[in-house]
Amino acid sequence: MTDQNREAKLSRAFVTLADTLVADFDLIDLLQTLVDTCTEVLDTEAAGLLLKTSTDELQVVVSTTEDAEFVELVQLGAHSGPCVECVTTGKPVTVADIDATGDRWPDFREAALQRGFRSLQATPLRLRGDIIGTMNLLDTRVGALNEQDVAVAQALSDVATIGILAERAAREHELLSSQLQGALDSRIVIEQAKGALAQSTGLSMDGAFTSIRSYARSNNMTLRAVAAAVVERRLDVSRVVAASTMRKEGSARRGSSTR
Repeated sequence: MTDQNREAKLSRAFVTLADTLVADFDLIDLLQTLVDTCTEVLDTEAAGLLLKTSTDELQVVVSTTEDAEFVELVQLGAHSGPCVECVTTGKPVTVADIDATGDRWPDFREAALQRGFRSLQATPLRLRGDIIGTMNLLDTRVGALNEQDVAVAQALSDVATIGILAERAAREHELLSSQLQGALDSRIVIEQAKGALAQSTGLSMDGAFTSIRSYARSNNMTLRAVAAAVVERRLDVSRVVAASTMRKEGSARRGSSTR
């Protein structure tokens, strides 16, 4: 990726995250944009994001791959790991070599190595003393992110945090709790749709999610609306898969025209 392309992607990401300050944004799509952008721009293999619920429990809200989600879930089950530590302390946690962590986080270490991950950068979603979650970048290579990339990850996380908290502050407390619960409920529907799409088309779970997201963007729909339509069989799965193919072809044509 050239420096110019990197700067363009970062600019688009900041604009998208800043849009959270307006009403009726899609929280899941916002956070998915955050992890997708960081994975691409910072050249890491995968990412996941944990948020606190209204009862201060951590939940996986978005991830870029099933493997990343698995590693996050293992940490939640063990109540231990760099991501849990990041939320607890409110400070970034850098793990340059997961294999070298020894017995510090045994469950995390085993799960990450099993899925091929060798390093991790955990970045808190925070505003002053308010810690609402963490974004976690995983890579298959040993080594820590450089200071500039860590700063970029933190800046993007900070903007997302400001947007989420600003939206919460504009609503009654009961509505705030229901919004986050709604995001978690949306994730359940999306997971069901991924499974249904994968089973009926032979796509991987990651490929199924890409198709659902492409269809949502192409038709100006939310991820939850598309997922619900798939689960309830109101939407032909072939149309969902076709939307992803069309977006890929469109991107390829645009890329070739700029050369």
